Amino acid sequence: MTKLMEVETGRKAPTKRRGSFYSINLIIFVFVQFFLVILFHSETSSLDSSFSPSTTSWAFFNRWKGLALSHSNLTDTLISELRESVTFLPLKDLRFSKTAMTWNTWFMSSLNDTIEENEAEYLYFPSKASKGRLLCIKGHDTRDGTRNSYALAWPESLPNSTMFMKGLTFVSDFYYDYVNLWHGVCAMAPFVGWSMKNECLRPTRWVLFHWGELRNSMGQWLQSLMQANFGEVLVEGFEKGDGPYCFEKAIVMRHNVGNMGKEKRLQVFDLLRCKARGFCGINKEGRGREVNERGEPIIRLTLLMRKGSRSFKNATAVIDIFARECARVKGCLLKVVQSEDLTFCDQVKVMSNTGIVASPHRAQLTNMLFMDRNSSIMEFFPTGWLELAGIGQYAHHWMADLSGMKHQGAWWDPNGEKECPFPKEDPECFTFYKDGKVGHNETFFSEWARRRQPSKDKQAGTSHPESTAEIKRLYLLVLADHLPCHKFKMLVVHLPLFILKVHNQFFL
Repeated sequence: MTKLMEVETGRKAPTKRRGSFYSINLIIFVFVQFFLVILFHSETSSLDSSFSPSTTSWAFFNRWKGLALSHSNLTDTLISELRESVTFLPLKDLRFSKTAMTWNTWFMSSLNDTIEENEAEYLYFPSKASKGRLLCIKGHDTRDGTRNSYALAWPESLPNSTMFMKGLTFVSDFYYDYVNLWHGVCAMAPFVGWSMKNECLRPTRWVLFHWGELRNSMGQWLQSLMQANFGEVLVEGFEKGDGPYCFEKAIVMRHNVGNMGKEKRLQVFDLLRCKARGFCGINKEGRGREVNERGEPIIRLTLLMRKGSRSFKNATAVIDIFARECARVKGCLLKVVQSEDLTFCDQVKVMSNTGIVASPHRAQLTNMLFMDRNSSIMEFFPTGWLELAGIGQYAHHWMADLSGMKHQGAWWDPNGEKECPFPKEDPECFTFYKDGKVGHNETFFSEWARRRQPSKDKQAGTSHPESTAEIKRLYLLVLADHLPCHKFKMLVVHLPLFILKVHNQFFL
């Protein structure tokens, strides 16, 4: 747990770090051998011409002393020259500004990612790929990423005035921000995945960049989620001077979930879910199927409301529609929640006890990750989003896919309160409509709520998992809250078949 295993390019398993003194010592070794050969020949010549034990010993001592001093001076000179040769490059490379969200990232553009199957791309320092060199960062500009810079340096020849940062540092560069819930969790998920694969290592600190610009904090929701998973969150602000700051160990992520495979994404979000529930004191183990006083299975439907922008124009009417449909289904319980009134743990609790959630489109829907897998989501949009918002309006479809939920549809309000004064193709039109309020359609809302209710067979408890994979998933959900992170990872990958058989025999 405490020892970091180095992950190298092209390998799936960490390897031990090779000597970081290699390059310097090789040079020194060659020079020492050269001087020893000269000394040997010199002493042989001296002994042949006139042999005197006392004078020869003293001469040999003086020669060796001079050689040792020369060796020391040579070492100091080499280290000094290596320090001076450390080259800092801009963190943000404007040559790749048009491809910053694709393979050619503009952040640390001279360095190639380590690629592993089903894992997010990353950089690790020190490693074989970095030739044992550490990552160093200089500058703390919050407005221009080209004014911040990075370099690689050997531990013995760090640049002058270096602030050495011990421990493991998580370094992130993200195209969006760390305040928005959806964007933030996408930026952090790769670190959780990497940690799962590497003995659940925890960072000593975080260093956050946006377009190469330093960020001194992350949003409170995101910080709470990371605290639940890693413990105390310390975001480094480089406040001890201009640097450079060199990191003993560093992992760099710059592609959010990137190439992470679907199964690995589900594992990451399963872990985030169970860690958040544990952090907030929520334990669902052993509850089984919830029933009411009449023995009917409980179906929990939550309306996640908000005030201000993208709220419902007539919230009372929307609540009435869902209340009416819920009342038609035995065991259905409707809960109406104002999202802005909830703390992080309040949100975890509400969503952990929700099977169906309906909400206007907003970052608050990111909380779906705290619901049990295969829960249902529906979202509602203001006028103008369908035509003008582009792919961004599908963020919560992606979130549902990441976290194992079922996105059951969306409704776009066709009737805006005002018409955009600009041509419809003008980008200003989306800005005009973006934060508008959402109307409702009683027929559509009623039909959607009716379709989302479980069938009679499911209410009677006659449904069964359809595959071994589904049984495995359910079993993991039961056990996850009581497993350490590394055992959770091992169970996901290596769950023995006999456990599934036992589960089938006693629980199905």
